Amino acid sequence: MSDIDIRVAGRAGRITLNRPKALNALTYDMIRAIEAELDVWRDDDAIDLVVIDAAGDKAFCAGGDIADLYASGRAGDFAFGQQFWRDEYRLNAKLAEFPKPIVSLMQGFTMGGGVGVGCHASHRIVGDSSRIAMPECGIGLVPDVGGSLLLAQAPGFLGEYYGLSAARMGPGDAILMGFADTYVPEVDWPALIAALENGDVAGVAGFERVPPSAEIAEHRPMIDRIFAANSLEEVGAGLTADQTDFAATALKAIQRNSPLSMACAMKLIRRVRRTPTIREALAQEYRFTHRATQFGDFLEGIRAAIIDKDRSPKWAHALGTVPGDAVDQMLAPLGDQALTF
Repeated sequence: MSDIDIRVAGRAGRITLNRPKALNALTYDMIRAIEAELDVWRDDDAIDLVVIDAAGDKAFCAGGDIADLYASGRAGDFAFGQQFWRDEYRLNAKLAEFPKPIVSLMQGFTMGGGVGVGCHASHRIVGDSSRIAMPECGIGLVPDVGGSLLLAQAPGFLGEYYGLSAARMGPGDAILMGFADTYVPEVDWPALIAALENGDVAGVAGFERVPPSAEIAEHRPMIDRIFAANSLEEVGAGLTADQTDFAATALKAIQRNSPLSMACAMKLIRRVRRTPTIREALAQEYRFTHRATQFGDFLEGIRAAIIDKDRSPKWAHALGTVPGDAVDQMLAPLGDQALTF
């Protein structure tokens, strides 16, 4: 059985992620296959739109398949990861800039690399089971795959909150944050897809329903106050001083994550906020991921979360003690190694 099912149905190009037992995690071959088909469908007059969905009910895509990245990095081969991210980011840009409508239907978990495939579509559908997150700081990366752009464009400082805490968004939160557009009950998805195969994306409107409320909205004033801080240390101090259950949960979350990654994520989101384009976001993200395996906390983060599963990573820095020059070094220009499209 193929990891990805790519075909044409009616007037629609259809892409179905097909690794449900692996939560549809993206492999390198899947990334290359999606890009190759988009290049064909872009100029195919028989294709009016593209529909991206996934098998199973647990996840649209829970991220990239990072086992190979870990193995190659441990062996001292940093070039494999650099090429993986380079090719993945090129796909993210093509999805965001595709000249025809792309409809993504994101059930269950949509995280990391799944955000890169689903959340740059022109029409992003969520249902009741949808849980979207950027959990990269928990494994020694930064919000990438263009996620920094979505976080930078979110209301207020919600982007910093979700980027640093790796908190999950329900369907209403995802729409508020700009990670999704439309709520459609999942029972209606097969009928929606059948309508889309006729080639008219306007049919989405007929299935749209009022989304659940955004649970994060009630915490917005506190988030905007605390996550507007100039440093990770100040964010931690603000959460400590707040003395609410929500702040305590957020503090516990950031205490688990890589301090270097979170400090870089704060700076990255704010840089992208000044120049909010998909290519600028990906280029800035690639500065970090190009170096992540060799100089960052990535290998340790994967070891603790995926390999040994002890959930006790030994990060390079403690919370609040990340040197400014360490952040600058991870986000410095790459010269002739910079990401190109």
